[in-house]
Amino acid sequence: MVIPAGTCGQASGANDLIAAAEKEILLCGLDKNIRVRVTGCHGFCEMEPSVLIEPDNTFYPQVKPDDIPRLIKAVLDGKILEDLLLVSEEGKKYYHQNDLPFYQTQVRSILAAHEKIDPLSIANYIENDGYSAIAEVLENGAPEAILAEVKNSNLRGRGGAGFPTGKKWEMLANQSNGSGKYLICNADEGDPGAYMDRSVLEGNPHSIIEGMLLGAYATGATAGVIYVRKEYPLAIKHLELALTQAAEYGLLGDDILGKGFSFNLSLAKGAGAFVCGEETALIRSIEGKMGEPRQRPPFPITKGLYRKPTAINNVETWANIPIIIRQGAKKFTGVGTRNNSGTKIFSLVGKIKNTGLVEVPMGITLKEIIYGIGGGPSAKAKIKAVQTGGPSGGCIPTARFDLAIDYDSLVDAGSIMGSGGMIVMDEHTCMVDVAKYFMAFLKDESCGKCFTCRKGTQRMYELLEDISQGKGTLKHLELLKELAEVVKDTTMCGLGQTASNPVLSTLRYFRDEYLAHIEKQQCPAGVCKALITYSINENCTGCGMCVSVCSEEAISGLRKQRYKIDSDKCIKCGTCKGVCKFEAIEVS
Repeated sequence: MVIPAGTCGQASGANDLIAAAEKEILLCGLDKNIRVRVTGCHGFCEMEPSVLIEPDNTFYPQVKPDDIPRLIKAVLDGKILEDLLLVSEEGKKYYHQNDLPFYQTQVRSILAAHEKIDPLSIANYIENDGYSAIAEVLENGAPEAILAEVKNSNLRGRGGAGFPTGKKWEMLANQSNGSGKYLICNADEGDPGAYMDRSVLEGNPHSIIEGMLLGAYATGATAGVIYVRKEYPLAIKHLELALTQAAEYGLLGDDILGKGFSFNLSLAKGAGAFVCGEETALIRSIEGKMGEPRQRPPFPITKGLYRKPTAINNVETWANIPIIIRQGAKKFTGVGTRNNSGTKIFSLVGKIKNTGLVEVPMGITLKEIIYGIGGGPSAKAKIKAVQTGGPSGGCIPTARFDLAIDYDSLVDAGSIMGSGGMIVMDEHTCMVDVAKYFMAFLKDESCGKCFTCRKGTQRMYELLEDISQGKGTLKHLELLKELAEVVKDTTMCGLGQTASNPVLSTLRYFRDEYLAHIEKQQCPAGVCKALITYSINENCTGCGMCVSVCSEEAISGLRKQRYKIDSDKCIKCGTCKGVCKFEAIEVS
């Protein structure tokens, strides 16, 4: 019995399931018949807390503690509780996890390990081929062979820029080792709605350690740092334990496995500044300085942490390394496309039926993810766009959902890969409001070192605020586009250089919405409060539900008759629309 208990699972009640299962097994004396394995997230966060029964992989979604006794009895009897299975809208029952549409088209190499491994047990990791790659390399391999394998895999850094990992490692290997070299794992995942790295850290922390060991042996690095944001308490807990266990097993420190290879790895906790996802700002933060970027060159590969040669890769990149070394570069390049090998993990959130983490081959289309794996819109409203790449990404309309996902195609479309956030938006989403939301985030997270980023993001936000309030003009649009391009071209680090993407992409694909706000004083999506009015149509049954939730007493009328909204009192909070079951509340 496998129970995923990542942050999403625990928030949904996984800990109660675990306690109920362990109690029932002990009370019934079944500890030799049934074993509970607690793991990290399996990806289908929408269905947490869930239970997976091995070896048949029977999947039970949204299980309650009260279901545990009869579920355990069913396992003993070799039966399936059909009333607990996931059922489609058409009435189809899904018995096995791999039959679920959410999993069917995924290619899971990193996330699949989460089902097999207890993140608190190094022994469990080793039982599942963990540390076999580094053991084999230390026994028979040479640093040059690892470098060649990583280069031949065409693995591109999964942190956002997509720089070839093998090329970066080769540059570090060519640096003098006189004063030491560093490796850094960037686990400062700061995109709203993104939690891929957190999930890997929680579910399989030893894969990161093994990846960094392989990187150290290949490049000659002697020390490493995992930089993780302090808002990830469960990830930190699992990492700290994994580091302790690895050291106790002789896998970290001096003379690892008696082969004369030494590598020390420590944990650094970040304060959650978005700009510290940029490598030079991250380095300064580790050094105890203000987290702000510095001018490059020199690049970290020559002068990085403590002015020593340093290579930085993100969590997902490091997790791919043991897989590449175990299975070989040839097999790794068999997935994905020519210049974008392997899989990519995305966090699929927003107005979509199946939210969660998805691992798919590079080159898959947006349509396949959103309508296939994601199941399409979560409500009646049609999907309008998807935003990729976090706050600095762009919004791509449905007309371009045939786009193959890779680093280059997303840039051509006006967005970026980023770390892998994917936010789905429907027709009730205002694209002007979306641009304003992300610009508000970016202006607050700008370190302020560059004038054009510090003031440019602020001014773009102010222009968007004016437009959303009906105060915009066509000159605002011209200035907004010009300002966005200036910020993109003149700022120093990746935050500023991509900060304009939300503005430029929405202007490119949704200019008609901007014009509606300016010329018609209307918000087509019914979001911008200054431009909308709430009213009640003839569908009203007079049930009084809207009256009971209105904090401003703006709704009046007699029961079983059509109610009215006083626009002078209405604060346009949308609470009445949210509770109306008859679609009687209109926004115009």
